Amino acid sequence: MSIVESQELFSQLADLYARMEQAYDQVAGALDFSCQGCPDNCCDSFFQHHTYVEWSYLWEGLKGLALEKRAAIEERAKAYVGHLLQLTAAGENPVIMCPLNEDGLCTLYRYRLMICRMHGVPSWFLLPDGRSKEFRGCFRCQEQIAGRADFPSVDRTPLLRELADLERALLTAAGRPLPRVKLTIAQMIVAGPPSVGRQLKAESEKRQ
Repeated sequence: MSIVESQELFSQLADLYARMEQAYDQVAGALDFSCQGCPDNCCDSFFQHHTYVEWSYLWEGLKGLALEKRAAIEERAKAYVGHLLQLTAAGENPVIMCPLNEDGLCTLYRYRLMICRMHGVPSWFLLPDGRSKEFRGCFRCQEQIAGRADFPSVDRTPLLRELADLERALLTAAGRPLPRVKLTIAQMIVAGPPSVGRQLKAESEKRQ
């Protein structure tokens, strides 16, 4: 797989992200739900992410930043990881601002990961064994739907399946087994681009 073909995967991921946003907006509109005026910021939520393709795409965005800006983000990411280790060692729930957040906004909004796009409104998805897993949204949305037996919800199932397909395509191209991903955005930044990306680039350069 060439680096050009991996860019095609990124293009497919960007299209999938756009459809995630459409699904989110449709439910948010039906609920008349908005983040405007919320006293909280979801960017300090403890989210772990699980795909190399999203990790690679995140770094695609980071590499496009000015060196000074990226260095500042990397420093905040290192501080985040250090704080995370302290909190988890103490058995405390991590509430730490994402290193990509500046003045309340995401500096890589276009490249933000799936959970950053889907968190907020109610959603659900089917597990491989046929069971369903449901999320009632952020605390503000949960307050809004409290007492309601029926409310609109995003079906994440087809979106997650597409993401899994893209992940398989990337890992198949890598040609070797890789450890499972379970990292925060800060950890993805500190670790650097995933090894699968470096291998794809090396293979591409060998063919030139």
